[in-house]
Amino acid sequence: MAKSALQIARASYQPKLPKALKGGIALKEGQATQSVADQDEIKKLFPNTYGMPVVTFEAAAEKVSLPAMNVGVILSGGQAPGGHNVISGIFDGLKSLNKDCKLYGFLGGPSGLVDHKYIELTADIIDEYRNTGGFDIIGSGRTKLEETSQFDSGIEICNKLGIKALVIIGGDDSNTNACVLAEYYLQKNTGIQVIGCPKTIDGDLKNDMIETSFGFDTACKVYSEVIGNIMRDANSAKKYWHFIKLMGRSASHIALECGLQTQPNICIVSEEVEAKKMTLGQIVGDIAETVAARAAKGNNFGVVLIPEGLIEFIPEMKVLIAELNDLLAHESDVKAALAKLTPASASVYNSLPEGIAKQLTLDRDPHGNVQVSLIETEKLLIEMVGKKLAEMKAEGKFSGKFSGLGHFFGYEGRCAAPSNFDADYCYSLGFNAAQLIASGKTGYMSLIRNTTAPAEQWIAGGVPVTMMMNMERRHGEMKPVIRKALVELNGAPFKKLADNRADWAINTSYVYPGPIQYFGPSEVCDQPTKTLMLEQAK
Repeated sequence: MAKSALQIARASYQPKLPKALKGGIALKEGQATQSVADQDEIKKLFPNTYGMPVVTFEAAAEKVSLPAMNVGVILSGGQAPGGHNVISGIFDGLKSLNKDCKLYGFLGGPSGLVDHKYIELTADIIDEYRNTGGFDIIGSGRTKLEETSQFDSGIEICNKLGIKALVIIGGDDSNTNACVLAEYYLQKNTGIQVIGCPKTIDGDLKNDMIETSFGFDTACKVYSEVIGNIMRDANSAKKYWHFIKLMGRSASHIALECGLQTQPNICIVSEEVEAKKMTLGQIVGDIAETVAARAAKGNNFGVVLIPEGLIEFIPEMKVLIAELNDLLAHESDVKAALAKLTPASASVYNSLPEGIAKQLTLDRDPHGNVQVSLIETEKLLIEMVGKKLAEMKAEGKFSGKFSGLGHFFGYEGRCAAPSNFDADYCYSLGFNAAQLIASGKTGYMSLIRNTTAPAEQWIAGGVPVTMMMNMERRHGEMKPVIRKALVELNGAPFKKLADNRADWAINTSYVYPGPIQYFGPSEVCDQPTKTLMLEQAK
């Protein structure tokens, strides 16, 4: 396989580990825990894994060696930079306990466990993938582990391969599945442990214990680099407004972090739109006002950051989509369905550009719902802002020029080579998962904390997955799930944006972060995200 100069150099990078994981390790147990909400229901559903303590590893004088054991690993859900380092961390962690331990990778995500598709991950394979992006070492998939027949099929292959523990690397849904699996395997007395690892570039798998999910750091640095390049172009050509949609369906963490890194003229945060009950017209009006204010200073250019899930956070759009879902489920004639919209929703529908309105009625998912993720929000806003500015021009309130260009940054960031932070964090998560297995734990998520300090001072341990759960309605049924972390409007990262945005809107205050830096001074290479720094007031 041909390799770039960077790949060759990165292969020799040795990820940093917390001091507690470097030699002998002692386990310290904290207080019993409870779920974030719905305690009675969660306890009833997870009688064997509810209420377990948070655990912490501390350096100990003696190194313990264990009997050889086999472990399986699964990559679940969308890709995130650093997955390969979690796997190399698990591998090295196991080998540090006993050189005869084996690691098996299940292929193509959770379906590999169910369908018995796997490979043994040897040192030769692992060494090819250290510090690289992507999930291609074993592939990923979105199969949900929900049926007892799937769990039983997993028992069968684990018994065949002598696997005593599974590590599931995934987001909130995947870790919820991991917990369900851990509970079932305990209940059936199978002797198979299950450990989760927090992954998602969206940054919404975090709470009082999990400071950040892996991949968020790298993805935001990659997107910020490209946003910075576009900003430089905008400031050079001085004739385009760039509307940039960024990944983050449920939460606006990516848009916010990229906003803090690059200082755009406008950074929309979905959670604020919902909290203030803003209408589409208000959002369009606010953007148009900023365009006009900059034009008055001779600046007919700018940059707007838009979170992917914005449409679903605008209350009136949420109502319109819900009405359309209901009407089109019972009515095949689109015209007849549209005639039945409430007056408020009909008014919103009629305000939409024709192409977007069509998308709302034509493209349905297999459940018959509007495919919101396919709506090109950046194009919707460009078209509506252009229309609003034409009205303002006729009223003498706008005298500049407006030319909008749309972009969507998503897949570009999911498989990037991990930043130093993610390379270290992921390797530590994996190495730590091996220690949790060695300590006999199950139903835990690998936990690395104190992440704004140097890696040497990171705190390693585990948190029971049940501690992060609440009950939510999914597909018409109440299900236990890990609570998603949305942007907190009273949190330091959002306040930083709010304090500066009036200035950034009118003035050209762009920051050009440049590419992820691997080589150079530590203050350039090893910085955590601004979100983490602000949250921990460092």
